[in-house]
Amino acid sequence: MNKLCEFVVKYKKIIIIVFLIFAVFGAIFASIVSINYNMADYLPKKTNSTTAINIMKNEFKDEIPNAKVMIKNVTIIEALKFKEKISSIDGVKSVNWIDDVIGIDRLTTTPLEFLDESILKNYYKDKNALFTVTIEKGKERNTVDLIYNLIGKDNAIAGDAVNTALSQKMSYSEVIKAFEILLPIILIILVLYTTSWIEPLLFLLSIGIAILINMGTNIFFGEISFLTQSISPILQLAVSLDYAIFLLHSFNEYRAEYDENQAMKLAIKKSITTISASASTTIVGFFALIFMRFGIGKDLGLNLIKGIMFSFISSVIFLPSVTLCCYRFIDKFKHRQLIPSLKGIGKYILKINTAILIISVIVAVPCYLAKSKVEFVYGNKSADDKSRIVKDSINIEKIFGKENTFVLLVPKGYKDKELKLCDKLSDIPHIDSVISYVTAVGAQIPSEYLPDELVKKFYSNNYVRIFIYTDLNNEGNEAFTTVQTVLSTANKYYNTYYLAGETASLYDMKNVVSKDTKLVNLIAVIGILIVLLLTFKSAISPLLLLFTIETAIWINLSFAYFSGKSFNFIGYLVISTVQLGATVDYAILMTERYLRFRKELNSKDAMERTIDDNLIAVLISSAILSTAGFTLALTSSNPIVSELGELLGRGTLLSFIMVACVLPALLVHFDKVIQKTTLH
Repeated sequence: MNKLCEFVVKYKKIIIIVFLIFAVFGAIFASIVSINYNMADYLPKKTNSTTAINIMKNEFKDEIPNAKVMIKNVTIIEALKFKEKISSIDGVKSVNWIDDVIGIDRLTTTPLEFLDESILKNYYKDKNALFTVTIEKGKERNTVDLIYNLIGKDNAIAGDAVNTALSQKMSYSEVIKAFEILLPIILIILVLYTTSWIEPLLFLLSIGIAILINMGTNIFFGEISFLTQSISPILQLAVSLDYAIFLLHSFNEYRAEYDENQAMKLAIKKSITTISASASTTIVGFFALIFMRFGIGKDLGLNLIKGIMFSFISSVIFLPSVTLCCYRFIDKFKHRQLIPSLKGIGKYILKINTAILIISVIVAVPCYLAKSKVEFVYGNKSADDKSRIVKDSINIEKIFGKENTFVLLVPKGYKDKELKLCDKLSDIPHIDSVISYVTAVGAQIPSEYLPDELVKKFYSNNYVRIFIYTDLNNEGNEAFTTVQTVLSTANKYYNTYYLAGETASLYDMKNVVSKDTKLVNLIAVIGILIVLLLTFKSAISPLLLLFTIETAIWINLSFAYFSGKSFNFIGYLVISTVQLGATVDYAILMTERYLRFRKELNSKDAMERTIDDNLIAVLISSAILSTAGFTLALTSSNPIVSELGELLGRGTLLSFIMVACVLPALLVHFDKVIQKTTLH
């Protein structure tokens, strides 16, 4: 430790230069990191839908279509010309229409009234043509814009690729917008809390550099998820800003007796333990995300852990260095503390502590039960109701009806089974039509007599591809029940079968997440419990702290149930660990100070002093984190990010209330038990 302190003081200018260089490179690398917007890519590789997608790529050399383009008032010949134009657009991998099903010769020579209506209605209706388009991953934004330019305002395009394109357009701009709102608010909070106009700038500079370095190192991962891109910088800033505050606060205390160099050495020694403890609990909470089978947890968890570590390093190395170079400016721009003192508030809180404790216990049970009954959404809708995407989707649905396509893959070489399976699938509710080689061409017609393009639509070397058209929403009980029925039906005829499509992916996502939820929460709670046991060496204190924060989490998650709303499962998974890891520090601070004062004072007096001296620090920290959450909720057009922001903002406020009001009551009422169950 002494060597670290000496190193920082001696080489402060070199340290500043090195960190600034790393930050510049971090900013450059961060701008070129690939962002993944497809949630299905984070499913485990062995899930049914993921296997189906891989087979489609390897065997059929194409993927599930991710967009639909509707051209109004065209003839068959004009529609075919539009198909060629769409196919020629950069980023379009394939365009499928009715000619791919029945053959172009038959389409152009046979009157429409003699074509199979069950097939025709999915592609051409009332002189309107509907194409299914596959847009290359990563090129959605430019490709969708080119399609818009081609089809104009009168025609329509919808689908996952269009939602992704919108997300790509808004990804970086929304992060910047969030910081534009968040930074001034944090500056105001810090100015009120500190006694110098320069200190808040140093705090933000220290953590800001850590954020740039963290986002830049994502280049080694190849790509990150849109969720990580959107929330990781905000969370890193809000969660780790305390580290910088701890260090500079200690520095100011020691400067009353020592010169600036010695004061900084002592400040590093004193604050590094507190910062390490705070960072450890936060990292443990984030570490639990890594154990999710759903890869989005590992992606976000690793990024946040990395971010906390960079913030820790920056706070104990870069911040001391830049502070020693700027301490004269800190002194020059001093001001009185603008936030009012909270001295005496502890007495009032303790007067109502018993009542608050009883209320919290009563509330905890129904909230725990309610949070487990919340309905989840698994898809990623990224457009508001007034956007062109929504209007185009409605226009397509008005003409062609609601359409949700599944692709079933079964082993090749059993045409009799294939025909029986298609007949059974056609009888399943919500399935409008089933198109395969045996239904579109005929089981008796040898494939050798047909064009390769038509045969390859349905047959690969090893698999048969069956297209199932439904009138289902992308998710929900009916959609997931239909997926299960299709899989069960296929199981009657084949031992091997795979189902692809957005609903199939969401179905697998639901099954994976239901197991992840319990595992992640258990790991987070056990990890935090171990840290608390080591910190307090007590059998009871850690349980009281966990009850305090977990109750806040239960109340937070139960809001959706009591308001009759559903929210995205990502918010549920992430907030359970993030809120626990980020806000348990408040409880640790209050408990540690209470136990220290308890050595000299009785329980009530010790708690009064604890609240009077430390509640303002907890208030500042929670105000910053909750502001970060609500800023995400207000600035993001992506429902997943927005919901997560709302949960974070509300959850932080609930944690503050529980720590400020309920934890003091628990510590006072269980004081004798704590004394008896604490080591030494």
